[in-house]
Amino acid sequence: MALPLPPGLTPPEIAFLCEMELVTVVPRQRLERLELLGGPLPPLNPPHRTALPLWLALLLKRQRRANILPPPWLSPHSLTAILDHETTHEQGFSPPPRLPPLPSQNTLPFSPPFLPSSTDNAAPDALPYHWLELGEMLLEAATDDFEDPDNVRKLLRGLREVRMAKLRQGVEVLDSEGGISMNGVGGMEVAEGRAFVTGVIDGLRKITVSREQQKKDKDGEQRENGYSGTAEDYDDDEMDMQ
Repeated sequence: MALPLPPGLTPPEIAFLCEMELVTVVPRQRLERLELLGGPLPPLNPPHRTALPLWLALLLKRQRRANILPPPWLSPHSLTAILDHETTHEQGFSPPPRLPPLPSQNTLPFSPPFLPSSTDNAAPDALPYHWLELGEMLLEAATDDFEDPDNVRKLLRGLREVRMAKLRQGVEVLDSEGGISMNGVGGMEVAEGRAFVTGVIDGLRKITVSREQQKKDKDGEQRENGYSGTAEDYDDDEMDMQ
């Protein structure tokens, strides 16, 4: 008998989806046009830049056939500015990349990985949906393509800690029937915080059910004793007498 799968996507599954993100490469060798299931890829002609899926860019990088250009938001200057924004604004997360203009009625709206949020012309002041896993993959496979990889790795770690702390603090409002703003939260952050958030929600749900059951039991006891009011009315009467 197969074990039940956990709810939502797991971190390895999110990393797999991240490999469809488009990144910019600088080919070192010529490569003819490729016909893939997602559509044809243009031929690679050095030193012209080309946008390729991350999985293919990593393959060419390991074969030393291309270099990967880190997106602008993955530079130390941009990461420092985003980290400053996260620390100074305690409520909410840094804004995500701006969406392109709405397409015509005959086409479907674009969504990642079909948005140029990780290419060389991406916005430098916004973290895309797969920012964490994409940054870790590029730092692992294309370290020599970064100007200061150690600093970039340090800034990514700091951003991850600050944003996860915000996500945990936001769960506190659930006790007061509030909500959590998830605008700007990345895919890997959702996967990592899912167990914590769902655990808190399940705990609050059990507490609410327990309170309702206690109220019903108290109302039943009062009806048996001849009191026709509710438990809340009984508590109010006791407070007035005091």
